[in-house]
Amino acid sequence: MRTIIRKFRLYWPLTKSLQTGLLLSTGLAGYMSARCPVMHWYDFLGLGFSLFLAIAGSTILNMWYDRDIDAVMNRTHHRPLADGRVTPPEALRLGVVISVLGVGLAVAMSPLYGLIVFAGLFFDVVVYTLWLKRRTCWSIVWGGISGGMPILAGRAFGTGHIDGIGILLALAVLFWIPTHILTFAMRYFDDYQAAKIPTFPSAYGLQVTRLTIAVSSVVAALSISAAGILIGMQWGFVRVLAVLSAGLMLLAAATVFRPTERVNFGLFKYASLFMLSAMILLSI
Repeated sequence: MRTIIRKFRLYWPLTKSLQTGLLLSTGLAGYMSARCPVMHWYDFLGLGFSLFLAIAGSTILNMWYDRDIDAVMNRTHHRPLADGRVTPPEALRLGVVISVLGVGLAVAMSPLYGLIVFAGLFFDVVVYTLWLKRRTCWSIVWGGISGGMPILAGRAFGTGHIDGIGILLALAVLFWIPTHILTFAMRYFDDYQAAKIPTFPSAYGLQVTRLTIAVSSVVAALSISAAGILIGMQWGFVRVLAVLSAGLMLLAAATVFRPTERVNFGLFKYASLFMLSAMILLSI
């Protein structure tokens, strides 16, 4: 039993639990936007379990491939793969097994749902991480597409098809991703330079990066607000979402016109809070 607990504690950081949890919340919100109240608890649990496995599996595979990058970055050199506490073959096996279980369960629940879950994993691991991340800063577009797959998958599982609302929700996450990632890229600019990873700040400069964040924030806020209205969200919740969206856009504007390290990091933190809050509003 102690060995199992020790292994769990060792492997758990490989899943990036906060990131995985946030993406999982989008998938559950996508489902509940179509099926609220939830009538069949086993569908809800199956959705949550399959998405968790697929997202966590892809994250582990990303960390397995990027272990050399993590080892030279101050922010990540303490991760289990980077510091040698977990061996590469061990992490690869774990990532593959968890990913296959997640996608397999998703396919068994619904072929369409499974296909979207697989697409998210493919875009994240193969297109974003293996192919583009070390070649171009535009890799974040494909990372954003993979990030939008959980909410699209949840919505498609609830409705039985891909609809316009699901696409709007996926677009909201896609355009939210730059707000989240690019603020991070500016804060840890030296780390990414040391790892030789191309980023928007290194390719286009800080001002263009800030403008990109601002535009992405506006599009993300408008997309998720439009989806909420089309779903039939009560006007009280729409007003709350509007206030949250205004906060996101104001912080994004502040990074352009009054840029400071504090504002930049504040936007990074608020972006996660905004997305989680929006998912809760969509769910209820």
